[in-house]
Amino acid sequence: MLDYKPIINEIIYNGYTLGVLRLDLLHPEISGNKWFKLKYNLQQATLENKDTIITFGGAFSNHIAATAFACKQAGFKCIGIIRGEETSLLNTTLSKAIEWGMELQFVTREEYSKKNEFTFLNDLQQKYPTAYIIPEGGDNDLGQKGCEEILTSETQSFSTLFCTVGTGTTFNGISKALASNQKLVGINVLKYIATTSDENCSIVNDYHFGGYAKHTLELLEFKLWFEKEYHISLDYVYTAKLFYAVFDMIKRNKMSIDKNILIIHSGGLQGNVGYEKRYNLNPTRQVNDIQG
Repeated sequence: MLDYKPIINEIIYNGYTLGVLRLDLLHPEISGNKWFKLKYNLQQATLENKDTIITFGGAFSNHIAATAFACKQAGFKCIGIIRGEETSLLNTTLSKAIEWGMELQFVTREEYSKKNEFTFLNDLQQKYPTAYIIPEGGDNDLGQKGCEEILTSETQSFSTLFCTVGTGTTFNGISKALASNQKLVGINVLKYIATTSDENCSIVNDYHFGGYAKHTLELLEFKLWFEKEYHISLDYVYTAKLFYAVFDMIKRNKMSIDKNILIIHSGGLQGNVGYEKRYNLNPTRQVNDIQG
């Protein structure tokens, strides 16, 4: 697997000097936090003498793309169980997954909703006895264990850390690795109320912009402005909402946060092409012409 060397950039906004942990620069295909989620799962599959990885995702899933490439590199066969119709096959994410050797199996949303049920998983294991099953988004204990390693000695000087919350794998992993002086704030990108019982952590539910893989014109305007201002690319689903949230909190003094802030950029940029095609977005178009 990869040798992780943290890259932290500094950006300035409204008098705050913010650190940005650039997980997006870790690998061009195994994007950002996905590498950490896969690391110990693939090691465990090797220990169990499995030759196939099975995992789950939507048609634009960063996890699907990252798993396909990682399996190719590690010598595993892989199967992706995809939520949706096979017409999704034309998008760039799934085309890449096929190119890298992943077999795609399309299922209905009803079937997909059973992905965590014992009977469903047991039947899948019986059908593929030499397969190792990784949950959607790498959301298991080994995925969290990998995400604990996102924090290193280079991140210990920051007292307030921000990351996105989707499945919660990254958030939960990072929360276990916090130094005694650190607090973690999660920005929930899904349209449901997420909570945490960890006294050193909190989750903000106000910046989902309509739900997972949804956006508003305001978010699109921010993304275009941010990328032009700081020369750091964001993805639509996770990091655009994350950086918007941090900047908005600073601007509005909505939270009691100090100025020693680290924002964890979790990657996910491969999904932008498919997202723009899905919503007919043109990233070079002037903001006034964008239709959200």
